[in-house]
Amino acid sequence: MSDANTTDAPKPSPALLDIDEFNRRIVGAYNRGVAEKELEADTATALSVVPAGTAVLRDFSYIAPELPIYDPSNCIACMECVIECPDTAILAKVVHPDTLDEETAKISDPDVREAVRSRFTKTKKYWDAYERKEEGSGGLFGIFIDPTKCKGCAECVDQCDDFALSMLQKTDKNIPQYRQTWNAYENLPDTSPDYINERLLTDMMLTERTLLYAGGAGSCAGCGEGSAIRMMLAATGFKHGAEQVGIVAATGCNTVYAATYPYNPYRIPWTNSLFENAPADAMGIRARWNQMGWQDKKLWVLGGDGAMNDIGFQSLSRMMLSGMDINVLVLDTQVYSNTGGQASTASYTGQNTKMSFHGTAIKGKTEKRKELAQICMMHPDVYVAQTTCADFNHFYKAVMAANEYPGPAIINVYTTCQPEHGVADDMASAQARLAKESRAFPIFIHDPQAGDLLKERIDLRGNPSARADWYTVPKTGEVIDFITFARSEGRFAKHFDADGNPSDELLAAKEDRLRNWRMLQELAGNI
Repeated sequence: MSDANTTDAPKPSPALLDIDEFNRRIVGAYNRGVAEKELEADTATALSVVPAGTAVLRDFSYIAPELPIYDPSNCIACMECVIECPDTAILAKVVHPDTLDEETAKISDPDVREAVRSRFTKTKKYWDAYERKEEGSGGLFGIFIDPTKCKGCAECVDQCDDFALSMLQKTDKNIPQYRQTWNAYENLPDTSPDYINERLLTDMMLTERTLLYAGGAGSCAGCGEGSAIRMMLAATGFKHGAEQVGIVAATGCNTVYAATYPYNPYRIPWTNSLFENAPADAMGIRARWNQMGWQDKKLWVLGGDGAMNDIGFQSLSRMMLSGMDINVLVLDTQVYSNTGGQASTASYTGQNTKMSFHGTAIKGKTEKRKELAQICMMHPDVYVAQTTCADFNHFYKAVMAANEYPGPAIINVYTTCQPEHGVADDMASAQARLAKESRAFPIFIHDPQAGDLLKERIDLRGNPSARADWYTVPKTGEVIDFITFARSEGRFAKHFDADGNPSDELLAAKEDRLRNWRMLQELAGNI
């Protein structure tokens, strides 16, 4: 047994399983649908050990009748489709023309070769800007879709304002074509660092070191949580690398869709703790890592609002007071999605959920929403951010700041749950943006290093009309308030009469959201 103060790294343990053999024998048997008949019990199964990234072998091409089709002529290389995809099913690369010529020359099938070349285009961002600096330095930008990971949610299409993406009906002919071009994409070299501007956060997902959350997770189509996890790991992996990251996951949707044996979407070490004690588990790991001299490794806790706001809050509070360098990503769906829509204390007033059904006497949840971010920033010396995936620059900056902060950091992110919120599969980002605009979920940063006073520490930038009660759309004059938000989601549908008028309960919820917003304005010194 090593001394508690030693900084010597431990000796490597013998390999528990052969990864190639696991993928061939076990994953292969599950893919063929014969696992329960052909596979015997073994040590890896008994210990719940699954190699990293096995979910890349999973095929979801049977899930949806459509998948995205890419029109390079309209693409401006904004990367928003790549950033928001919850399934790592749409990715991009930038290559120099000479490199593209060399690589496509290796493709024997002329149709496939031409299909790959046709997906690359000249954009102002990667061609014009580089050519102006040095002739011959421009790169070609291309988007590729993995048909085995795409669930047809169309979130990428919704994100594209330039009509470079649309949905295409799947056929026996085009699916093999998608597979061939995707295989060609994987064989292309990684995007050169010359084309990646580290100050431009959207560039991060051009490089493979950010793809720490592979496609193949069993989440719902368009899952808001999937995008948040991908983006957090992309920002962390880009800066620190896969070998410097670990995850402790609280029981919830995130552990269900990421741990459907034998499919593991994570390319980094992770462990699943109980619903209520993931932060405590992380404290033990952090302490051991520090003993081993691994102070620079980044440790993230994942959990829903139920795990962090409710049953696990005491564990989270103790972790924050410990002062340990642990980051927490709270996937705030305002409901216990994993148990079929049970109300949490993060649920909104009037919301129709299990345990708070909308009936004739009681019309949905009666309690007000518990604001986790405000509670967390009342703990001493804790970095706190409340953000959404739709505000990707705000999100990325929050994650990077959390990784650099020398202590506890909490990021509460709005994560649309399509089945429980009653919204379409492609609307996760749109609903998150509306939640911000309507004051249902204001975004802000609380940085203890920014000053001694709360008004110095709290930054409300990113919220529209930050000094007003409600946001007014400039062109139309429409006032965006909580009623606007509630009208767009099925969980509040029963609060509107035949003429579209909101109920008294919903008006009370609107008042609650306004009071919460005014409190944030006061704390931030905006009023």
